[in-house]
Amino acid sequence: MKYEAVLFDCDGVLVDSEGITNEVLRVMLKERGWSLSSHECMDIFLGRAVKDLQARIEHHTAQPLTQEWMQQFRDRRDQALQAELVAIPNAVQAVQQIHGDYGARIACASGADRGKVELQLNKVGLMTFFEGRIFSGHEVPRSKPHPDVYLAAAAALGLAASACAVVEDTITGARAGLAAGATVLGYCPSGAGYSTAQQLRELGVQQIFTDMAHLPAMLN
Repeated sequence: MKYEAVLFDCDGVLVDSEGITNEVLRVMLKERGWSLSSHECMDIFLGRAVKDLQARIEHHTAQPLTQEWMQQFRDRRDQALQAELVAIPNAVQAVQQIHGDYGARIACASGADRGKVELQLNKVGLMTFFEGRIFSGHEVPRSKPHPDVYLAAAAALGLAASACAVVEDTITGARAGLAAGATVLGYCPSGAGYSTAQQLRELGVQQIFTDMAHLPAMLN
């Protein structure tokens, strides 16, 4: 099937950011009295906006999740990303080819705040392919796993989401793409990323791939 457009998640699909952000969050939660292992923290927060888990954080820390704390988290996260972030292997080359193949009908639709998405795309050299077509889950009524950010991205391109391919790596993101009516392609490096191929297939993701270098051919 030839799609009309391709909508990319950002974290874990374009940039290798999940581990960096997770560690900053884990340390800051520990400072507030909630001790989690890296694995536990990833299980709870992967693919989800921190603000959407406010009640759970407040329950475990017995402290309010203030705007000041959230800003401190973003500042420390962004500092770590600026220092450590790299692109997912072969993502830059794949996006460049797909951008050409689709006449720039691509977008980045992330659950993260816009500042983080733009920092990351700039850091790894991908901004030129997505400028003007970046969508944040913080700017729609509901973030992933709800479909809002993918519906917004498709609408901005003048398309129904059903005409689009969505590239995702997490259960939360895949649910959002499927709920929008798009075809979801699941990125699972080595067959098992943060979400396993089996988990994605059980959700309804039929096409799984392990290397971003394979994506342009899959889309065509």
